[in-house]
Amino acid sequence: MQRKIRLTPARLLVLGYLCVIVLGTVLLILPVSSRPDGGATFMDALFTTVSASCVTGLIVRPTYTYWSEFGQAVILILIQMGGIGFMTVIFSLMRLGGKKIGLKERTYMQEAVSAPNVGGLMKLTGTILLGTLIFELLGAFILCFRFVPDFGWGKGIWFSVFTAVSAFCNAGFDLMATEGNDFPSLTAYSADPIVCIVVPLLILIGGLGFFVWHDIRRNKWHMRKYTLHTKIVLLASVVVIVVPFLLLLIALNDLPWGERILSSFFTAVTPRTAGFNVIPMTIDTRVAVILLTILLMFIGGASGSTAGGVKTNTVSVLVLSLLSAIRGKRSPQAFKRRLDDENVKNAAQFTTAYILFAVLGILLISFFEMGNGYHLTEIVFEVFSAIGTVGLTLGITPSLTVGSQIVLCVLMFLGRAGCMTVLLSWRSPSAPTAELPMERVRIG
Repeated sequence: MQRKIRLTPARLLVLGYLCVIVLGTVLLILPVSSRPDGGATFMDALFTTVSASCVTGLIVRPTYTYWSEFGQAVILILIQMGGIGFMTVIFSLMRLGGKKIGLKERTYMQEAVSAPNVGGLMKLTGTILLGTLIFELLGAFILCFRFVPDFGWGKGIWFSVFTAVSAFCNAGFDLMATEGNDFPSLTAYSADPIVCIVVPLLILIGGLGFFVWHDIRRNKWHMRKYTLHTKIVLLASVVVIVVPFLLLLIALNDLPWGERILSSFFTAVTPRTAGFNVIPMTIDTRVAVILLTILLMFIGGASGSTAGGVKTNTVSVLVLSLLSAIRGKRSPQAFKRRLDDENVKNAAQFTTAYILFAVLGILLISFFEMGNGYHLTEIVFEVFSAIGTVGLTLGITPSLTVGSQIVLCVLMFLGRAGCMTVLLSWRSPSAPTAELPMERVRIG
């Protein structure tokens, strides 16, 4: 008798992202989507779709000069769906259609946004959609004051909307390519306060997470009422902005003070999963800046947000666990609360899976690129940019072999869908088995 395959929340999430990728690839491979005659190649369409739907920003073709207006619109929709999550879109369409949202649908939505429980998901969905609309429109409106004078009304408004959505969703796609410069990102605006403040703020807000929004909206400025998750995310976010900002102020000492402050703030924020840059990123960039960028790409944003990485709250839990061991405490503590040991276990599992996939990606790309002259630093940077869904690059992505580009596609997918989610999607639900005898293993 053939066993029926059960569609678990993890499997639905993985399947949903795969369906979005297939649909996006089909649309981008159409001749109408690209400017060159004959349309885009399958690999170009696939890589761009994966990067957009996984809100990464790594590209093999310049977005503005290669893709047509229709193709750019498809990319923007993929970015938006990847940012807020396709389950959020489906959940919202079901509500608009008047369909009753049952426990099964709520369970799927809970998995998609990493909610602690199914209660309050209706309000959370409303917060996600309303917050996304407000912040993206506000960001686009302010950016118009810079891009409209530079590019004219039609092009300037489109550039503003595209950049705002890409920044808020932590994607890093931009339309700044020209015939003479395919991948400039926002380097032309390194001293511009509008761009260097608005874009990082959109990235930060998108990277805080939907639960943090919901908590702040509900409790306003009464910080004592915030959940432990919100407090940890806010504190960790401040630390991973302020410390890199101060370090970059020292590293970028060849820039004028005004430009140095703006560029340092921008560069301290964007590696946390948004692939914009205002200073050129090449292998010749200062080693300290490259290493700091890789570390920030590894950390990422908060859980349940548009950001990637291992997440600030995951790193915070591991650090708190280490501090508790040093202080002789049985469990991690923060803000007069004790963390659940299950949190520590989950954080360790997720981080381990993340690092293992990253190391495997580095090994595979190193193998595929043997003899091509790439420095190990370039490969490591590219891998952490992909699995962290960041999109920053040292410039080697377009020239990588097909095998390496496929590896990056898989890493981007793992980074967005979640390493543990993808692994758990293979697990067959079964009844709990009897516990085996316990024995300790020496650690360290």
